[in-house]
Amino acid sequence: MIYLAIRYLLERRKQTIFTLLGVFLGALAYVAVTGFFTGFQTFMIQQLVNNSAQIHIEARQDYLTEHQLDEAFYNQEFRYVFWRSPPSGVHGYLGIQNPQSWYERLKADPRVEAFAPLLTAPALFTLAKVSVSANLVGCDPKQQGKVTSIANYMIEGEFSDIGAGGNRIILGDELMKRLGAGIDQTLLVAVKTGLPVPFKVVGRFRTGNRGSDTQAYGALNDVQKLNGTPNQVNEIGVRLSDYTQAAAIATNWSRIAPERTESWDQQNASILSVIRLQTILRWTMTMTVIIVAGFGIYNILNMTVTQKRQDIAILRSMGYDTYDVVVLFFSQGIIIGICGGLLGLVCGYFLCLYLQTIPFSGGSSYDPQAHLQISLSPGIYVQALFLSLFSSSFASILPALAASRFTPIQIIRSGA
Repeated sequence: MIYLAIRYLLERRKQTIFTLLGVFLGALAYVAVTGFFTGFQTFMIQQLVNNSAQIHIEARQDYLTEHQLDEAFYNQEFRYVFWRSPPSGVHGYLGIQNPQSWYERLKADPRVEAFAPLLTAPALFTLAKVSVSANLVGCDPKQQGKVTSIANYMIEGEFSDIGAGGNRIILGDELMKRLGAGIDQTLLVAVKTGLPVPFKVVGRFRTGNRGSDTQAYGALNDVQKLNGTPNQVNEIGVRLSDYTQAAAIATNWSRIAPERTESWDQQNASILSVIRLQTILRWTMTMTVIIVAGFGIYNILNMTVTQKRQDIAILRSMGYDTYDVVVLFFSQGIIIGICGGLLGLVCGYFLCLYLQTIPFSGGSSYDPQAHLQISLSPGIYVQALFLSLFSSSFASILPALAASRFTPIQIIRSGA
């Protein structure tokens, strides 16, 4: 039956080629589009997971509600208080209340890979007559390098240089450009209403995110001293051995301490919703192509059944039963699906290799993600081949069943 199926396909070569082309383009589109979107989503998630802490433990500050201060001002009569101008602003703590208990808890948790205490303070950076306001982040450079990938974005100097001596600072590329500063220059840094303190620039980094590139990093002790808050931290960044558990762990930790605890996916819920939307669009696009290819297979096999009615009558007269006729025409769809699918997989693989060579960020030597990230996961190719076989088999089953219902006497009476 396989021989007859191949012979029928070769007799109508143009239709067979166009049908094969439909399956080929469907498999090619699935591999290329899925590889592109999956690679892009993986890149985005890696950026979210590695560029920042996977769990943020921050000093809690909540917005005031209209009647939150009623009892504090009016004691027992607070039920009948009506504000002409309701209280507004935030209330809470400037720092984590008991950081030592967090340190002990994190050290004892086997799920925690590393953690780094931080003190972030708004500061004014001055060089000559140029002044720029930006955030100054105090950290332990060794621990911060374990929690985030900030050290990988250094253009000049090493991230660990801020811990090599007192009053050393690393600037983001955008902040350095605004100040017109350079390596080994000395800046004046002031926080709150304190006096400016000189800091030596020992490095520069660029992440590609303008918000991050307008920050500066210094040693935790130096920033605490500058801020006038010794031993105070307002955030603890945590890295886990399994980042997919971050949301569940953060939710549990939020119940045992007053600090606000959020995971990387909770803080970036809007970005993850866009990624989910991209996944839906990807499936819609690829399934549309597969369905179109399936209709092409259905049309050519349906026409073949109509044109081969006389051959069907001869086969049935020779003793071929219904099952044999079904296998004959069903095999044609399977052959088209396998050949078109495999050809699409091979061309799709080489297309993905080419797409990986396309730069999307200028191809800078200091940028580790200078080219498109295309996924070459074997699962994508298995799915593409499965969809090609599914569409071709589903599209060929109806013509095959229609051909099996013909009997020799019916074909003769119809004038075939």
